[in-house]
Amino acid sequence: MDRNINVPISDNDAKILRAGDYVYLTGTIYTARDAAHKRMAETLEKKEELPIQLNHNIIYYMGPSPAREGRPIGSAGPTTSSRMDKYTPDLLDLGLKGMIGKGKRSKEVQEAIIRNHAVYFAAVGGAGALLSKKILSSEVIAYDDLGTEAIRKLEVKDFPVIVVIDSEGNNLYETAIKQYQD
Repeated sequence: MDRNINVPISDNDAKILRAGDYVYLTGTIYTARDAAHKRMAETLEKKEELPIQLNHNIIYYMGPSPAREGRPIGSAGPTTSSRMDKYTPDLLDLGLKGMIGKGKRSKEVQEAIIRNHAVYFAAVGGAGALLSKKILSSEVIAYDDLGTEAIRKLEVKDFPVIVVIDSEGNNLYETAIKQYQD
């Protein structure tokens, strides 16, 4: 099913999404990759405040290429999500409502998605140039010293993603394999 969702994402919107849904996100999302996740974990260990509000927000696992003239961002394709798995359950428990990346997630992340009624989306790998056209603005808001791995605030319009793991734990990667084995 095709759905248009505003972000930050509401509890209700997260709960109605189902694995396999095509979703077009409009609003604010944040980027963070390995180095930013590590730094956020260190910040939490020190009992300090994170540089972004997690409640109902979505983190896109992406490190952009430099922006071309007249564009807010360069190529903006997803990175492999499993590299963030050791940090993700804690962030979900603190209110993160969704993630965008590519690839499978660990059992611990899947359990945290269910526990927090969150959602894991996939963006199409290899389509970074096309995805960047759905990004209206990009602003570094934390960890500027990390370069492309800095945390960015993105304003997106009709950003295309697919629900891979829904709030009930249905996993498109598992159901799709079963569907084609029958």
